[in-house]
Amino acid sequence: SERAVAEVVEPEEELIEEEPAEEEVREYVVAPDRPRYLTVEKIGVNKTRILPMGINSKGELATPNNIFDVGWYEASGKPGQGGTMIIDGHNGGPHALGVFKNLPNLENGDIITIERGDGVIYKYKVVENKTVSLSDSDAYMAVAARSPESGKESVTLISCTGEWSQQQRTYLSRQFTRAVLVEE
Repeated sequence: SERAVAEVVEPEEELIEEEPAEEEVREYVVAPDRPRYLTVEKIGVNKTRILPMGINSKGELATPNNIFDVGWYEASGKPGQGGTMIIDGHNGGPHALGVFKNLPNLENGDIITIERGDGVIYKYKVVENKTVSLSDSDAYMAVAARSPESGKESVTLISCTGEWSQQQRTYLSRQFTRAVLVEE
């Protein structure tokens, strides 16, 4: 089948640097228990689509093709279910700044909001925002995948940051923003 072929040959997809139309965002639907929209007012992220993601061919967390969408790692937690959600996004593409360009500016106490497919809204309070070198970021993922406060539901936002390496074709640091559920 065509699908099988497509899965074997995974071209590096070109990043889309165009914001999705309001209508596309409004009509984006997910299952009731899955994360649908991300809002982080302080850094200008407003009802950004949260797309389900897996692992890419290099064994890394996949990221959305559009620099204005974020990706939720499907094997991580779901909102309202007590685990830790892992959400990644781009800080930019070749010609435009992305959804998480200002992630390093978040401070403890800032609020991250996630709306589920059924419209239920969950608020998380930032408790840690850390820049980790690329060489240490794989090891840090084990920390990022757990709640910073034992037994509390949490979300970890991840993006590239720091200096661009033409040779490695990536940024040399990763930003990890960890937040815990605010009990209403």
